[in-house]
Amino acid sequence: MRHRFALAAVVSAGMALGGCGGGGTKAPKSGAVLAPSETLLARLDVKIPAPPQVRVAPDFTLKDSLGRPVSLSQFKSKAVLLTFIYDHCPDVCPLIVANLHNAVARLGPAASRLQIIAVSVDPKGDTPATVKAFLAAHEMTGRMEYLIGSYKELLPVWRKYGVQVEASPDQRENTVGHSAFVYGITGHGRTVVIYPSNLEPAWLVHDVPLLASA
Repeated sequence: MRHRFALAAVVSAGMALGGCGGGGTKAPKSGAVLAPSETLLARLDVKIPAPPQVRVAPDFTLKDSLGRPVSLSQFKSKAVLLTFIYDHCPDVCPLIVANLHNAVARLGPAASRLQIIAVSVDPKGDTPATVKAFLAAHEMTGRMEYLIGSYKELLPVWRKYGVQVEASPDQRENTVGHSAFVYGITGHGRTVVIYPSNLEPAWLVHDVPLLASA
């Protein structure tokens, strides 16, 4: 299955990956009043603003690999890192998960203020058994909610977050090319920032406590 994020909103907003790692945004003009989300963004290590349509993080409910319903809204008061992956991806998805794992390890006790959520982009290939194995292989069991479902169940979530999935589930490929982001959501359910797929764990170690408190 080919999948990628729809980047129109990112391009139209003038965002660029060069904003990562603490630079890339212009200072506000003297006397300018910043919105709360802009004030928070200025304090983060990564400064790629989320597109307007997801600034209030759209809620959803899907099931995990054990069949338990999980809603985004149940993690209020925690920072949420939301990504869209599939478990047989050979490159970008494992990279994202590895960096998230490293960030959790480096956060230590502060990791209790973080919830990682992955939503499947492969309703046929991501099964309870394969997701369970994926989480174990990446040492993310109990650290990441990996949500799955049918095409009909997943499609509304993809659309809410601007995720474009190319090809039908029956046309999956063994190797794929795709772009992916991680959305940074505050403890009050506002999507503030987008992290690129090659995110640095150190960025999250810095940003997660700020997101959780906002």
